[in-house]
Amino acid sequence: MTSPNGTNFKDTPLVKSIDENIENIKRILSNSSDLLLNPFLISGIKCNLVCFEGMVSTSTITNLILNPMTEISLPEESSPDDIFEHIKNHMLLTVDRAEVTKYGDLIPRLMSGFAIILIDGMDKTFAFGVQGYETRGIDEPSSEGNIYGSHEGFVETVRTNMSLVRRRIKSPLLVFELFSVTDLSNVDVIVAYMSDRVPKKLVSSVKKKLKGMKLETVLSSGYIEPFLNDTKLSMFSGVSKTERPDVFCAKILEGRIGILIEGTPFALVLPALFIENFQTLDDYTFRPYYTTLVRWIRYLAFFAAVFLPAVYVAVVTFHPELFNHTMLVMLAEAEELAPLPLAAEAFLVLVFYEIIREAGVRLPKSVGGAVSIVGGLIIGDAAVSAGVISNPLLLVCAISVTASFVIPSLNQPVTVLRFISVIAGGIAGLYGIALVASVILVNICSLESVGAPIMSPLSPFTPRAMRDVLTRAGFRTLGRRTASVEDLKGVNMDGEGGNKS
Repeated sequence: MTSPNGTNFKDTPLVKSIDENIENIKRILSNSSDLLLNPFLISGIKCNLVCFEGMVSTSTITNLILNPMTEISLPEESSPDDIFEHIKNHMLLTVDRAEVTKYGDLIPRLMSGFAIILIDGMDKTFAFGVQGYETRGIDEPSSEGNIYGSHEGFVETVRTNMSLVRRRIKSPLLVFELFSVTDLSNVDVIVAYMSDRVPKKLVSSVKKKLKGMKLETVLSSGYIEPFLNDTKLSMFSGVSKTERPDVFCAKILEGRIGILIEGTPFALVLPALFIENFQTLDDYTFRPYYTTLVRWIRYLAFFAAVFLPAVYVAVVTFHPELFNHTMLVMLAEAEELAPLPLAAEAFLVLVFYEIIREAGVRLPKSVGGAVSIVGGLIIGDAAVSAGVISNPLLLVCAISVTASFVIPSLNQPVTVLRFISVIAGGIAGLYGIALVASVILVNICSLESVGAPIMSPLSPFTPRAMRDVLTRAGFRTLGRRTASVEDLKGVNMDGEGGNKS
């Protein structure tokens, strides 16, 4: 029936002998020590309650399954079919109940916290949802802070995340489709969407990509993202991540597809637009005039994060005439003692910052703060005092790094592009920076995610959607549902998407 490691059992049906079923389960699971077998009798017929230790709630399984089972009173001449029909028609036991006929259904349910009732003489059984494994409680999101919005964040349990979404969108149009991916681990994945706003072909295409992944397991959203991302030759992604149920719901209502994954608190949403990196939940609680100001600051921060060190290197090295006399003299005095070329000096400072940042992230929180202080203040001050690094360059790099904190969702492309820009500025001056900027612009304008241009609504230009891009209109205007993703110009969400650049 199965190989020694228990892999060839998916389509194998249960048999009528309870002893043979138990032996098959043991062989499939390689006699795992956390498998619990609880034999008992109903009207003289052998039964067995099978579950995994630590995956079920002891109190729930006792009160809802064991006690009612032991109280079943049927005539002694009752057959296994009579017991099965009595449980099926007269006992609810748990709300989450499924009839199982194959080992391919039985084993994954066991590993998901279900309890299985085996009855001697029956080649089918029931699986009862009595999950009771330890989970993290709903807490504030760690990566997406806000002031006035909800402080609930997704957790690692996918069904809890599903309830957080359902509580916010109480509509029959909200659809959840749950299925397992990966042949080995059977990780639960939920595809969520509004049935009236997402083409069926697109949903089928996304599900096909998820089911076609050649992975043994999925331990984070990063495992799945490459299979959904059409932007293979770009640093920018067509799939966004969020830890916030409210943000997830907002994007679902705009005609996106959301993906919840068992074991990770980060949900995926596609298609993702580039301008969404500069929008936060608080933008819709602040007054429009203040939101407009803050949003422009974010746009400015993006350019400062990517290009400020490169522009400084390029101007000081190749175009000093752009400075006035006073500033030029100050910069010359600061740089004349530095032993390295300016581009190499900037590159060294940025590399040093990345080392400090990585150390602060990977170390325990109690130590990470100390590393940042030691690296940023003590070592930085010592490097300037020793003349290895000039004060103006250190200030410019510090401003650039701080600006990148404003748009954390773009941290990865900003970090890489900052280094590329410094190299281009050190080699060809402002012309090199202009070339890099042009390549970035052409690349990002050519990208699509499931048929939606990533630079929408800027390119192609959709005037109606601009009310929430450079500025933010009031809710009397935004409240009208006229700007879903499918309504943007150039969008063709027919299932396979367009450009695969």
